[in-house]
Amino acid sequence: MSGPLEKTHSRYLMMFALILSGEMVFSLPFHVPRYFRPSILEAFHFSNADLGDVFAVYGVMAMLAYFPGGAIAQRFSGRKLMTLSLAATALGGFFMATLPGTFGMSMLYGYWGVTTILLFWAAMVRATRQWGGPLAQGRAFGILDGGRGLTSALFATIAVWCFSVFVSADLQQVSDQERREAIRSVIIFYSCATLGTSALVWFLVPDPPDDVRNSRPPGLSDMRAVIARPIIWLQALVVVCAYCGYKGLDNYSLYAFDVLSMSETDSANFAAKCAYIRPFAAISAGILADRFGVARNIGVIFGILVAAYALLGTMSPTVRLAGIIYANIFITFFCVFSLRGIYFALLGASQLPHHLTGAAVGLISLVGYTPDIFFAPVAGRLLDATPGVGGHQHYFILLAGTAIIGTTTAVFLARRLSRAEPR
Repeated sequence: MSGPLEKTHSRYLMMFALILSGEMVFSLPFHVPRYFRPSILEAFHFSNADLGDVFAVYGVMAMLAYFPGGAIAQRFSGRKLMTLSLAATALGGFFMATLPGTFGMSMLYGYWGVTTILLFWAAMVRATRQWGGPLAQGRAFGILDGGRGLTSALFATIAVWCFSVFVSADLQQVSDQERREAIRSVIIFYSCATLGTSALVWFLVPDPPDDVRNSRPPGLSDMRAVIARPIIWLQALVVVCAYCGYKGLDNYSLYAFDVLSMSETDSANFAAKCAYIRPFAAISAGILADRFGVARNIGVIFGILVAAYALLGTMSPTVRLAGIIYANIFITFFCVFSLRGIYFALLGASQLPHHLTGAAVGLISLVGYTPDIFFAPVAGRLLDATPGVGGHQHYFILLAGTAIIGTTTAVFLARRLSRAEPR
């Protein structure tokens, strides 16, 4: 009995490591500005456009890293790659704690584009697909993203506490020095947590079997085979639209500060609490995707997002409408997290051969995560052009437009997949 029990134990430890590392590797580049957006803008003396341009540098470097990252993941131990990635990312966090200017932050985010993608991303996706097997792709990716969501929420809650320790009792009157010390404490917290996670991955993630570790990286023939599949391009467009929605969450704490009149601490706490929606959304979406089909579920979710974004983009905050606004904020969080949980499960739904996984992940990620380049600069300029409620309304209309494209793409994809299914 010990053999199967040990195998099961090691299987769950592996998923735990994938979950923890999969979120913490992105905590410094994304969690800090997502949960503490108003404070980051003030502490670093950035405009929304400045911060958007910093994110664009990350996006460019990440885009250049996706394809070679797929080849590296196909050839080398995921355990070693992920450990190195986490440690290198954590080191960048200690530099961020010095609160560098625009140039320094741009260089740092370019560096993070390499450490988080080249060494990590494809290795994690490939390991998750293998963990799920042929019958539970939706569940595997749902568990991964749901667990990542819980990790994000728990660490954000601790980070908000770290922030609150350094600010005065009057949360509406935070001095610049208090704000800078508070943000520095948050950055150091995430840096130490990321470094600690690298050690856990080293001890908890086993090396892959020899036949996996020594398999050839994707060659030109694999790339051509993937590029020639229209379904892969449709999947990439789905990821583009879903990722725009995910990037959209980065400004919700600023929306709470600017429009809902919350303090800096309260707006960060609001965003952190909303992150607890993610595990429930991602896991339920994974279960439903396995039951009713991944593409069909994605189409329905995008349709709901269109309606919710349209309401947020046309409603002005009043006491009478507060309940509707909060309900739609909740809906958008739930839907975006649901999409995050299942869009890579489309690889299994399209019956992609396993030997093409690295090439497919590289292409889908290359196209799908292009919002890292353009979304934040566009959104930042929208918000700066019309400060206050108007800018945020324009922002939600932009998100509604991307969700419309996502709905249309998912419908086409579902039809192609249904025709491809064996009769």
